[in-house]
Amino acid sequence: MPKGVSCSVANCTFWSEGNNCGADSIAIDIDQHASTDFGTEFASGELGLQHQDQATKSSATCCHTFKAR
Repeated sequence: MPKGVSCSVANCTFWSEGNNCGADSIAIDIDQHASTDFGTEFASGELGLQHQDQATKSSATCCHTFKAR
């Protein structure tokens, strides 16, 4: 994980001191797919890990890496 990935969600398992993300990797998606279960396989791949989207602003994105403490 590159250093400098900031996160202010202190109740996340991966939150580290100084508002940093301590996860080994992160998964970010657009809000339209916020309820996607990436633990489930999709035959079409339409919403699988290979899909690509475009966001017009950061507020239209969400982090799937979050895991509550």
